[in-house]
Amino acid sequence: MKKVYPVIFTQIEDCILVEVPDLEILTQGEDFANAIEMARDAIGLKGISLEDDNMKIPESSINIDIKKGTFAKEGKSIISLVDIDFGVYRRRNDNKMVRRNVTLPNWLNQRAEEANVNVSRILQDALMEKLEIQRER
Repeated sequence: MKKVYPVIFTQIEDCILVEVPDLEILTQGEDFANAIEMARDAIGLKGISLEDDNMKIPESSINIDIKKGTFAKEGKSIISLVDIDFGVYRRRNDNKMVRRNVTLPNWLNQRAEEANVNVSRILQDALMEKLEIQRER
């Protein structure tokens, strides 16, 4: 599911303060590029957390009053839109490991242990090759 949210960016002396009013998010970035990245990450995290709690992800507002922003008195603010694809965000951040039982012939398991081979890593690599997918970053 793709969404776009208005985000208030406020430049202060040493960083960019970030507010996503629709999701009650406050964060910051080193510069504008990093601030946009931090906003997108915070939106993604909040959205999938809401989904995991069986709650609805809020729709974005059209009318954001920049003067009512949390950091309005801290520096010069601008509003920009930040997009997020919650499905892509979830896939990129779902690195939870699951345990699977794998059956190997004893002789093969012994050889793997003798060679200090990481069987889990080889299985992951082989599955990705078979499924023709690459590790998402």
